[in-house]
Amino acid sequence: MQKIPKFTRPTFGEAHNAWKAALSQRGLPADLIWIFDENLCYEGDPAARGKLKLGFQTRFAPPPPDAEHIAYDHFAGFEAPIVFYRIGSCRGKSVCLLLCDEWFHSKGENEGFHRRDDWLISFRPGGAEPVEEITDPQRWKQRIVRDRPLQDLDFCMSLRAVHEMLAHGRVLTAYEHYALRLFNAWHCLLARTD
Repeated sequence: MQKIPKFTRPTFGEAHNAWKAALSQRGLPADLIWIFDENLCYEGDPAARGKLKLGFQTRFAPPPPDAEHIAYDHFAGFEAPIVFYRIGSCRGKSVCLLLCDEWFHSKGENEGFHRRDDWLISFRPGGAEPVEEITDPQRWKQRIVRDRPLQDLDFCMSLRAVHEMLAHGRVLTAYEHYALRLFNAWHCLLARTD
């Protein structure tokens, strides 16, 4: 097992300011659009057969206010790198996600990650390429959800987890998800018999 270096997590505000400064230094927009797992939209790329094209949406599953703070605070509790990750630009803003996993321990400058080991945080600003915002509901429904190769973005937080933290103060366990589904089904069954 890899030994984790000593680190001290900064506040979200400090990390956020460092991220915006890193983007500005590279001539990238420092105004941000934060997205989450449910906002990612993978489609087949018509220009390259067998490849996927990445887009995003915020119309069909908008993140709640300050969702990025919630994700950061949750990820800060793990001894794994947090990554501020930019997928591209849209409408003059940088489209960003927060990622967290041990997967990122080995990622460095060669892969486009600027590491801050004293924080156990990495910044991946990416290039100046645009990313399309999907607003057509049909395209959104036909997105590719399964059978994608594992990649960096698979380690982002879901909006479901953000909403659970807002409602319950933590992410629910698999057992709690099952119990809630069972409770709701039982409640619906009882409502029909009344």
